[in-house]
Amino acid sequence: MNKKGTILNQETLKRLIYGNEEYQKGRTGLGDISEQIRRETAKEGQKPYAIVITCADSRVIPEHIFSAGIGELFVIRVAGNVLDNHQLGSIEYAAAHLDAKMIILLGHTGCGAIEAAIHNDEDGFIKYITDDIREAIGEETDDYKACVLNVKHGVDRIRKEFEDHPEIPSEMLDIIGAVYHLDTGEVDWIQ
Repeated sequence: MNKKGTILNQETLKRLIYGNEEYQKGRTGLGDISEQIRRETAKEGQKPYAIVITCADSRVIPEHIFSAGIGELFVIRVAGNVLDNHQLGSIEYAAAHLDAKMIILLGHTGCGAIEAAIHNDEDGFIKYITDDIREAIGEETDDYKACVLNVKHGVDRIRKEFEDHPEIPSEMLDIIGAVYHLDTGEVDWIQ
């Protein structure tokens, strides 16, 4: 949703929902990965219709989840789909320079980073991830509810960071949260 609480890019959202429905039916390879599209995007550049920030979990593959092909999604992956300046810079690039008008922050069920934040006190570099997630989820111990809280936290951060961006008019940008179910392939859209 944009700053006004509405979705401006309805066609983009419909495309993502349709792609996910096709994925759930077990169809594979619906996105265009042909030699022609590889050559075309190599020569003319990418024109992604959406930015997807998601977990680095190997079971979460946005291009498949949304039946997208080469050049259609700008995907940013990091464990726990947490955000720091690197991810925000990538979002900024895709929105300002590639003209992507929809941002999806995609969490998922069975997330190891969420589980670690709930049940463990991590050390090392992982602590940066779990501390960020703990800030988002508070005392929540239900994995799904914690995932939703983490997604909402990320969506709020993106909205805040890009609210008055000089190159990205926030009234033209949709920022939506979602949760992917590992077992069914379904995506819940979080309002």
